[in-house]
Amino acid sequence: MTKKPYVFITRKVPDETLAPLKEIAEIHSWTEEEIPVPRETLLEEAKKADGLFTMLSDKIDTKLLDHAPNLKVVANLAVGYDNIDIAAATEKGVVVCNTPDVLTDTTADLTFALLMATARRIVEAADYVKEGKWQNWAPLLMAGSDIHHKTIGIVGMGRIGSAVAKRATGFDMNILYYNRSRNETAEKQLGAKYVSFHTLLEQSDYIVCLAPLTKETENLFTSEVFHKMKRSAIFINASRGAVVDETALQRALEEGVISGAGLDVFKEEPISSEHPLLRLKNVVALPHIGSSSMETRKEMCELVSRNIANVLCGKKPETVVEA
Repeated sequence: MTKKPYVFITRKVPDETLAPLKEIAEIHSWTEEEIPVPRETLLEEAKKADGLFTMLSDKIDTKLLDHAPNLKVVANLAVGYDNIDIAAATEKGVVVCNTPDVLTDTTADLTFALLMATARRIVEAADYVKEGKWQNWAPLLMAGSDIHHKTIGIVGMGRIGSAVAKRATGFDMNILYYNRSRNETAEKQLGAKYVSFHTLLEQSDYIVCLAPLTKETENLFTSEVFHKMKRSAIFINASRGAVVDETALQRALEEGVISGAGLDVFKEEPISSEHPLLRLKNVVALPHIGSSSMETRKEMCELVSRNIANVLCGKKPETVVEA
């Protein structure tokens, strides 16, 4: 009897999403839902794995790849893949997959919700009521900033950026964007205007970062960048924490250089309750839940399972990351 290929899953995922893998592989999973698999365990599992079902928190580097002689595929439960050394994997003939498309609308929903919550002080106002501070009505009680008819500047006009721009049209917003290349579809269909990074910073009321983490975008948002924004500007980050100098952002918020920030991601995750940005009332912080809806996470897991199964069966996976 032919031995089945071995697949290691680095986090607990819905069992029903693993059907494509169960048919063709022996599966072993890390059983914790919120605690990442220890590095030592991942290295040991990689030694015997034909396939790895991974998360952004799992570092797939040269050391791991050098000790994984049977590895054929690494499939990430994310659009991003900055946790994987793509060049090293390609050199060793390991296919790398991700989960684009299926999470676009869900992440765009969360991004725009984060923008709205920050602008209208939703979290702060809800806490105000829960803490028993609401004693009377006042004209400027918890007054925030309008969203309609304002200018949104989107840094990173890919699938998610375009979906956020589509939502902005419902608020009659002026849409600016900065990207590595022109997105003519967004320009024609959504009325988005391609501008320089400098122009976007100067003119936008809301700066929304949806750019991937690359050498060019790492620490893109510095003190100098925040000082180019309007004092009334609100910064939203739903991409990667490392695109922001968090110390510079903290100072900008404390000193009134910008008005507020909505953050779904941080440089080092998870953050503790002692993180300096959490002391600021003009910050809305979320635990990296951009694509976290039941429907989307299920669809993402199913796509990862199909990608691994396809590679192990000698078929072409649905979503391959090119080197």
